[in-house]
Amino acid sequence: MKSNLFKIILLLVVMLCIASGFSFKKTTGLSKYLINDVELCYQVPNENEVNLLHPEEPSYYIFLGKSYLGFKEAIGFKESRGDYSIINIYGYLGKYQFGKGTLKLIGIKDAKGFISNSYLQEQAFSANTSRNKWILRRDIKRFQGTYIGGIKITESGMLAAAHLAGPGNVKKYLRSGGTLEFNDAFGTSIKYYLKKFSGYDTSFIIANKRAKA
Repeated sequence: MKSNLFKIILLLVVMLCIASGFSFKKTTGLSKYLINDVELCYQVPNENEVNLLHPEEPSYYIFLGKSYLGFKEAIGFKESRGDYSIINIYGYLGKYQFGKGTLKLIGIKDAKGFISNSYLQEQAFSANTSRNKWILRRDIKRFQGTYIGGIKITESGMLAAAHLAGPGNVKKYLRSGGTLEFNDAFGTSIKYYLKKFSGYDTSFIIANKRAKA
């Protein structure tokens, strides 16, 4: 009798765990969960994307607003459409398209391990952005709220541009009044990133000269 009762209780516990999605695993890799053929909107559409929208047809978006999470995910979507596993033709890695030189600066030497570790990629973004904010701290105070080339300069725009071009090139662009431009291998400019990623709340990011992933 007791044996049957124990079996019934055990079966109920197992069924409850399955129904609730309970898992004994401590960590979950996200690298296999890619965003393919899904139209997302982080409030930063490209011009050609805007032209493709048809008001008469229903569209579904994920809105993260102007939060830090919205900032981070918008950059990831712009760089790789959120693909942790991608390596582009120039060797840039992962969701945020890091170069190996930048990874070394934040303490990551194993590129193979990096591309297969979604958690580490998120840590790398946070560390690199903290480092860039420290490098640009004086320029943020000086230029935030001003206009260069018709673009309002914001902290989030500067940090996004630093992710694209490096903080040194952002300094040169700002201090030259926009005359010293920079374009990456695909033709994307600092000016474009300053505009595209303007106005996000990046106060969450702590400036740290020695930030490591």
